[in-house]
Amino acid sequence: MKIATFNINGVGARLPRLLDWLAEAKPDVACLQEIKCMGEKFPVQEMNDAGYHALVSGQKGFNGVAILSRQPATETQRGLPGDDADEQARYLEAEIDGVTIATIYLPNGNPQPGPKFDYKLAWMARLDAHAKSLWASEKPVVLAGDYNVIPTDEDVYSVKAMADDALMQPESRAAFRRLVNSGWTDAIRTRFPSGPMYTFWDYQAGAWQRDAGFRIDHLLLSPPAADRLLNAGIDRHVRGLEKASDHVPVWIELR
Repeated sequence: MKIATFNINGVGARLPRLLDWLAEAKPDVACLQEIKCMGEKFPVQEMNDAGYHALVSGQKGFNGVAILSRQPATETQRGLPGDDADEQARYLEAEIDGVTIATIYLPNGNPQPGPKFDYKLAWMARLDAHAKSLWASEKPVVLAGDYNVIPTDEDVYSVKAMADDALMQPESRAAFRRLVNSGWTDAIRTRFPSGPMYTFWDYQAGAWQRDAGFRIDHLLLSPPAADRLLNAGIDRHVRGLEKASDHVPVWIELR
């Protein structure tokens, strides 16, 4: 089973790129973030024509997540538990062919300090709590998405340039580390233990041309999923295409 995560940065603006990538990469499951549309505006027919079912949790103009799958998916959770007042569309979870898969769009948190950063940390605490319940199920689980966290200095082109960003604050990193250390496997670092493995390049200041990127898109695996890990990778070339997202797809293959 090939499972990918891809922050598409607006499915309306990037639909041709998404369809091209689906045809090329042929994932069995694609977790999308930042679709930036309501569910009724999502191109379900185009996804069906490409061979995919679609589960969508949309939001007008920003946020929004979706799960595309070759096999029909059974939705298991819409919205992250722990705050009934949170209306942002950032979490969607489903079971597909015996694997529980979540698409995650974790809050950016900038500017920090401030309420947006507080929301980010609170959201990460809720994710950690929910992840513990998923881990305890002893099922194969994949938590895939844009975490908006640069885990280590090795995951960023310039520590100095990003030092004040919410993505790299000690509190953000500590929250991510707590999640991973509670029993989850970082698939990319399992396959590529060292060296730059960037997944995002800003549109500004020629970041792509300068390779000024960082790694914020992650796939975390529960032990039964990690035991089935065959391969993992990053479709870096997608960033160089016309009208590309500022993120690229990240994927795993499970036995």
